[in-house]
Amino acid sequence: MPLRPFPVNSRIARPVSALSGLQHSTMPIAVPPKRQLSTSQPVKNANANTHTSSSKPLYASQSTIPHLPVPTLSSTFHKYYETLTPLLTPTQLKHSKSLIDSFLSSEFSKTLQSRLEARAKGKDSWLSEWWNETAYMGYRGRIIPNVSYFYIHKKGLGKGEKQEERAAELVRATVEFKKLVDSELLEPEKVKGQPLCMESYHYLFNAARIPTKPADIPYAHSQDNHHVVVVRNNRYFKVDTKGRGKAELAQAFREVKKLADGKEGSGVGILTADDRDVWTDARNHIISLSPSNKAAIEAVESAILLVCLDDGPAPSSDDARAWSLWAGGHDRSPAGKGFNRWFDKHQIIVDSNGESGFNGEHSMLDGTPTLRLNEFMLASIAQGKIPLELPEGEKAKSPIAKPEEIVFELDDKAKKVVEESKKGFGEEMKLQDLKMVNFTGYGKELIKTHKTSPDAWAQMVKQLAFFRLHGRPAITYESCQTRKFLLGRTEVIRSASAESKAFCEAMLDSKVSDVEREKLFRKAASRHIQYSVWAADAQGVDRHMFGLKKLVKEGEDVPEVFKDEAFGRSSHWELSTSQLSSKFLDGWGYGEVVEDGYGLSYAIGDNSLTWGITTKNNDAAKLGEALCAAAEELKEVMERAKKAGGA
Repeated sequence: MPLRPFPVNSRIARPVSALSGLQHSTMPIAVPPKRQLSTSQPVKNANANTHTSSSKPLYASQSTIPHLPVPTLSSTFHKYYETLTPLLTPTQLKHSKSLIDSFLSSEFSKTLQSRLEARAKGKDSWLSEWWNETAYMGYRGRIIPNVSYFYIHKKGLGKGEKQEERAAELVRATVEFKKLVDSELLEPEKVKGQPLCMESYHYLFNAARIPTKPADIPYAHSQDNHHVVVVRNNRYFKVDTKGRGKAELAQAFREVKKLADGKEGSGVGILTADDRDVWTDARNHIISLSPSNKAAIEAVESAILLVCLDDGPAPSSDDARAWSLWAGGHDRSPAGKGFNRWFDKHQIIVDSNGESGFNGEHSMLDGTPTLRLNEFMLASIAQGKIPLELPEGEKAKSPIAKPEEIVFELDDKAKKVVEESKKGFGEEMKLQDLKMVNFTGYGKELIKTHKTSPDAWAQMVKQLAFFRLHGRPAITYESCQTRKFLLGRTEVIRSASAESKAFCEAMLDSKVSDVEREKLFRKAASRHIQYSVWAADAQGVDRHMFGLKKLVKEGEDVPEVFKDEAFGRSSHWELSTSQLSSKFLDGWGYGEVVEDGYGLSYAIGDNSLTWGITTKNNDAAKLGEALCAAAEELKEVMERAKKAGGA
């Protein structure tokens, strides 16, 4: 089975401020040369050795950011063996150990390591090009449910405004953030004062994932495109934002609704939710039908982003909102999924009650840049930090143009593919189970009174919940960002450990005291923290082993250590976990990455723990109940141990 895409970054790097650099928002925009759209193979502009450096803040540190290191063989394979111990029987572990030892003692291991070190010397990142293609661009399945993610904006932030007015506010804030990015005056994200790689910001606006064979292409159009594409009733409209305030944008959105509500559109956007090869062929066919179709697709793909104005009754529960933001739809039935969307791009989504959210296209950006955009949008509006109506000198001199409908001319073949895609996507999403869980018993304020890492605590809650349901550790992926390195993206924190297994076994054993359970918890938490540090320093297991295996040439035998059943089993991510925490979100989520697994997003609030659960196992609610029970159980054990004289 090919590598599946992995979820959004956890271990979020907080920006200097959600509103940092706002005072620069009216500075002129730096515009790169216009790039031409191709009907088949757009210019590939995401390879290694393409990073930019500048005297302006956003990219000023790019030339000083260190390159991704290549870990030593002994370090990686020692950690790898350690991560196998909670998953295997003694006999299986002994077999895997012999394969590890055999590999490390072979000349071929040194050859592969030398090849990787040579690659690292010749590129800005030895991993970036491989990873972007293998985990994202080369993936040919559906990006919904398998790649993209969603944010649920906190309910009530729009203060009861109408749909078009709320959408206009969000677009105004987005335009201000785009000015900061385009002018490069936005402050870079930092961790402990160290700037992170900001290369991915090139794909935040005016960008799209373009379907091609054998792999998709990330394509960034010129920054000098100031339009958004507004989607209503499966119809697409181009609305210019330059020099436009809230009132004019809201009026344009009202016009879109009047025009769109009379007749449903062609539904071409559903193709973006299909198999990537199906979409590639369909896109090329549609472009071949008419020059206007090429212009229509370019208008969508070059937009700042999409604004989806959903019709029909607004989803009321967190689950219903999550379904709509994740998979689209004018209702919650499988037949309604994929409605009113274009998943190859970032999308702001506003329902008929004026509540909003975001769907993120994941191929070139992980969660921190898009969360920063969303926090900027929501915080700047709530705090009145941006002008919703522009000052006289910035206003466009002429009235805003009527929304221009983007029309696709389809023949019978194209219409048939659209209908087949609707049916197929509905069937795919019918297999999915989703549950948003908000535990309000406590959050990081209480966790910190026990002097431990909130993230380690949250991960042990997951291990305990899964252990109670299945009687064994969960093979767990926690995403850790590596943007402290040039072109860095993610590394895996392997959360299941011998220590977490011992802790879970003690929690299930009535004979073990609370004080002893607390000691075992702290050992498990310490181990998790240590692995998290390794991962953040690009010293984890998975990316290095991936790189070594990639360098086995045609005709050479793949080392037995990579054929070992334990190798595949230890990376069969039953729990695909990732943390993004924000006071501006009611939750967020993404799909599971293995057929029998769970997508398990989470957020740690001051007084809450929130999970987004997706699965094909039809037991998302059951896991949610187990997580809440495990969270309460861990708190009670730690409190009793504290009273009994524990740490």
